[in-house]
Amino acid sequence: MAGFVVAVTVAVPAPVWAAQCVGASPVVAAVPAELKAYAPGRLAGLATGAGVRVAVVDSGVDARHPQLRGRVVAGRDLLRDEFAGRRDCVGHGTGVAGIIAAGADAGTGVQGLAPGVTIVPVRVSEHQDLDEAAVAAGGSARTFAQGIRWAAGPGRAQVINISLVMPRESAAVRSAIADAVAAGVIVVAAAGNDGPAAGLAYPAAYPGVIGVGAVGADGVRASYSQVGEHVDVVAFGDKVTVASPVAGHTVAQGTSFATPFVTATVALLRERFPRESAAEITRRLLRSVDPAPGGARSDEYGFGLLNPYRALTEEAGPVVAAVPSVVAVAPAAGGSPEWVRAGWFAAGGFGLAVLAGLVAVVVGRGRRRGWRAGHDRMRG
Repeated sequence: MAGFVVAVTVAVPAPVWAAQCVGASPVVAAVPAELKAYAPGRLAGLATGAGVRVAVVDSGVDARHPQLRGRVVAGRDLLRDEFAGRRDCVGHGTGVAGIIAAGADAGTGVQGLAPGVTIVPVRVSEHQDLDEAAVAAGGSARTFAQGIRWAAGPGRAQVINISLVMPRESAAVRSAIADAVAAGVIVVAAAGNDGPAAGLAYPAAYPGVIGVGAVGADGVRASYSQVGEHVDVVAFGDKVTVASPVAGHTVAQGTSFATPFVTATVALLRERFPRESAAEITRRLLRSVDPAPGGARSDEYGFGLLNPYRALTEEAGPVVAAVPSVVAVAPAAGGSPEWVRAGWFAAGGFGLAVLAGLVAVVVGRGRRRGWRAGHDRMRG
């Protein structure tokens, strides 16, 4: 007699904390202004990030989002030990991951710059700052360090995005960063959002880390973007459109959201130039930027504005550009602001920001560097 198998579905109640989590947002149909500048469709013909594993050390990544489905593998949840990092209560990590890897969708103009990458979520905090409140909620510098080590080790990440910022140094985090860099992992971190008076931010200020500041639509440093020797490059990060948990999109701002544009570009470079070392990829990235005001590195802009297309297509030479200072540009007609490369961007990218030797110094210099997402703002 044939046997019968009875399937029983058991409803598992959601944890109490889940009721407080961010839900789905409306879908944004238009192409966001920052993507008009970075043109992911143009990049796709050169690289998509296929085969590259990118760890997002953050608040988790919601793998249910339609544009992230199939792109987020099991990671690690060091905060709640749930869903292998593939849930996100606050939306920060999901927004970051969407900028990197969201797939194109017919219903929206929002997509990531490197949709071919594999996102490895590492959940370490639901706070944007690793301060006393975050520690009370379960996050800690030790947890952060463990997340970085897991990403570079069992997580097999080739690139690590850190859009969280520490208010002070941590020996554990510094050591974890150093070991990841020594293993050939490229670490990209936010420069912080406490303004120019705040000074260095960590882990962006640790040796070997690419520190990212934020600029607005006018090409001018966002008022909240921290300045200092830890800033290597800037990217659009003010009022950008990002993926929300579950579905849809929201508007966010902060160096946290400038950082994944740089991380995505690094992933594209790792696919396009697979024989190059982490240091060579970093030099290529920094030598292809649209030069900062004055044509030399500054604590406000680093070496200049991220230019993914140039990074993928140009063999940067040791040329220092003489460029005009930044000039604000008014919104386009109809009240819809466009991303305009003002002043130093409007030159069309002619000339490079730095001497090759100077950039090489950044990769290996002994900066006192290496957590706080820096008070980023997200809204629907």
